[in-house]
Order: sequence, then structure tokens, then C-alpha cells
Amino acid sequence: MYRFLFFFTLLCGSFINAQNKELLYDFTDIPQALLLNPGMQTDFQWYAGIPGVSGISFQAGSSGVTVNDLFAEDGIDFNQKVRERLIHGVSSRDDLSGTYQIELLSGGFRGRNPTNFYSFGIYNEGDAIGYWFKDYAILGFEGNADYIGDKFNLGHLKTRGEILNVFHFGINKKVNRELTLGGRAKIYSSAVNFSSTKNRGYYITEKGENNLLANTIDADMEFRSSGMEEIYRAFDEDRDRIPGILTKRLFFGGNLGVGVDFGFSYQLNAQTVVTGSVLDLGFIYNSSNVRNYTLKGQATVEGVEVVLPDAFAPNDTDFWKELVDKVEKLVPFNQNRQGYISFRPTKLYGSLRYNFGKALPSRENCGCDYRYASYRGVERYVNAVGAQLYAINRPRGPQAALTAFYMRRLGNSLALKTTYTIDKFSFSNIGLGLNVQAGPVNFYVMADNLLALENLADSHYTSFQLGLNIITWGKK
Repeated sequence: MYRFLFFFTLLCGSFINAQNKELLYDFTDIPQALLLNPGMQTDFQWYAGIPGVSGISFQAGSSGVTVNDLFAEDGIDFNQKVRERLIHGVSSRDDLSGTYQIELLSGGFRGRNPTNFYSFGIYNEGDAIGYWFKDYAILGFEGNADYIGDKFNLGHLKTRGEILNVFHFGINKKVNRELTLGGRAKIYSSAVNFSSTKNRGYYITEKGENNLLANTIDADMEFRSSGMEEIYRAFDEDRDRIPGILTKRLFFGGNLGVGVDFGFSYQLNAQTVVTGSVLDLGFIYNSSNVRNYTLKGQATVEGVEVVLPDAFAPNDTDFWKELVDKVEKLVPFNQNRQGYISFRPTKLYGSLRYNFGKALPSRENCGCDYRYASYRGVERYVNAVGAQLYAINRPRGPQAALTAFYMRRLGNSLALKTTYTIDKFSFSNIGLGLNVQAGPVNFYVMADNLLALENLADSHYTSFQLGLNIITWGKK
């Protein structure tokens, strides 16, 4: 069990990131922005992502301590920094959380009805969150000698994570000149899933009656997993099998699920646009390679109880074994292979954008058919400013971020977007995104929290995205 927990802890630690993609959201020049809002305003005739590099994103962050907080050469003893800045300085609501994403296939095309645009693809995603288990850390680092009568909260252990492939198909519909709606259907193929989010109970040491101290545990805990046992066994026996196991499970050989995205864009007037989207309303049914662990019950023990002079009589009594058996009977530790449903972390985006400056004509080929004359694309502008709101559902409640942005277009070949974001990771997150259109070749690169690049070890957050596409707008 402990080796298993150590494995999933390492796995969770490899996803030290956060999910907000504020630079990419509503960046209408980039096809991958459709993944954040299937109802985005589009003018592409078709596009094709370059496999493996059309959409790559990685973010890393921590709302608690930084590497520099613990390892800076500041003359303070390391153990003191661990105790003050980590053990006692970090809250049980602080976390390491987020996602990485790699597009394996992506494309889109405009239908015979030019008001419809269809997009499709496959991407690999990893998502995880781990909250700081504060009371566990205090108990493990300092023991309970100085905490007689204090309850250690077992509910501080909260973590979840997964690795999966997402197969998706979306429809973007221009209802009229003002309103664009979109939806996306998804099939999830999960390779790994784990969660332990509904733990309750406490551990307390008090003065005893038969001995000096009495220890009480009242626990209702569960750790659920799928896919991990097979990978862990391969890691122990034949590591060369791991890529094959992951590939099989990511391409419909693992646990399957379904989900949907919805989004819209509405032109309030010629220069003002409001948008919104909800992503990953879905679930996965985990029934393959499942291994769950539970700890449920209540027990109070006062150590080994020795009755004199009977204890000196010749017998085969093992006092320690009797103590262990007593605790395990009262607080049983069990395993099972029951399937379970895991819900995706649902995300919400919204924005208000005001366009100004010189108007650029729409690049959209509207077909010149009289039936669709009223659906022609809206004008694009050289400048845009606005605000964005982001939220994601997490085990300890929603996490939100607020972003202000400015966008600048230099003709049809270059566009820049800069953002200022406030969230639980940073109050000084300045980001910059660059989109280059060289003929049909589209390239974008984005980075967040630029002020922290001077000292990444002291940063709570960093983010990087890039992509490469082929785009055409057809003949006018």
C-alpha cells in the first residue's frame, strides 16, 4: 500500500500546474481557441494542425511555497525553513494543480452551408490536483508529543488526477450576423485515474485511564484508482512494457467516458462582443484495472495492556499482535475492485471585448450566395481591449481568475495579445502571446508570468503554449 501511494504521489507531483489559458481564449486568429470556446467567431475556410506540434501547452504553479523559499542561500537553517515556511506556513487550501495538453491530430473545415464550421481532433491531456496535507505533515515531522488533546484532521488529504486521450468533434454555427453558437462532443479514453477527495475523520492523543496516553482514530477514508496497478506492476517487472500499456489504454483500450462543450459569441454592436463557454461537462466510468482502498471505523487504544502477575506466567500470548489485531478489527483496512464514475473538472470562460481603431475586412469566404448575404463575417479591428473570467471546479470548491487584456493586429500577418491576470497563484501575472500568419502557415507562441522569468525558482506560476497550423480562407 505504501509503495502504491508513493507511486501516485510522484505521479501527482509531475503535474504541478494550473489550467487557465487566458492568452489563447478568444484569440480568434488561432484555430486552437475553438477548444476553449466552440462558439468562437470564425472566418477560416479550413485548417489542419501539424501533428504533435499544432497545440502544446504546459503550465506550472504552486499557491504555497516556492523552490526559492526552501533552497535559497539565505543563512537560515534548512530544517527551520521547512518547519516555518512549509509545515506551518502553507494552508490546507494551498495546492499544486493543473494540466498539460498535446494535440495529436486537429483540423476543421467549412460545410456546404457556409454558416457551419466543423472541427475535429485528438489530444492527450493530464490533469491533477493535490492539496497540502497540513496535519499529516505536522504529525509526521513533529510527532504528537506537543499536541496532546489536539485533533489532526484526516480530511486534509485531498488529491485527484488522470491521464487520458480526448477524441472530439465540434460544430460552429453562425446563427446570424450577431450570434455564433457552438458545441463539441467528446469521447474520453482514460489510461490512469486516481482520487481521494472525500476523506473525513481525526486522530487525537489524550490522557489515558489504564496507561498514560490514549490514542483515538476515527476515519472514513477512501483512495480510488484505475490503470495504476498495471503500470506499477510493469514498472517493477518490465519497464519496456509501459509505453505499450499506455498506448493501448489511451486508444480505447482503457476506461471510456463522454462529455460535451458549449459556447457562444454575441455581437452587442459593431465593436463590442461578449463570449462564454462551458467545457468538459462529462464523466468516465472506471471499470478496468480498478483498485480501491478504504479505511473506515473508530478505535481508542492505550498501548499494550499487561496484567500482573499473569503476564509472567508461561504462555504464548503476543501482546503486540493482540493490539494490532484489535485496531484492525475496529478500523478495518480493505481493498476492492468496484468500478466508479469520475467527473471531469468542468471549466467556465467568459469575456467582454471592445474593438477600436482601424477596421480590417473579414477574410471569410461567405459564398456570395444571396441566401447567406446577411451572415457575412463581421469586421475585425486593429485594437481590442477587454476582460475575461475563468473558473474551474475543484475538490475544495471553484478556483477563479480574472484577466484584463489588450490585443493589437498588424495587418493580417501579425497579432499580439498581452494579459494581466489575478488568481490564487499570483497578483502580478503579465503574459504575452504572439501569432504569426505567413501565407497559409500559422504559428503562435505564448508565455505567462513574464516578470518571474528572472528567477523561476521564486515563481509561483509559469506557463508556455505553442502551435503550428496550415490555414486557408478560400477564394473571395
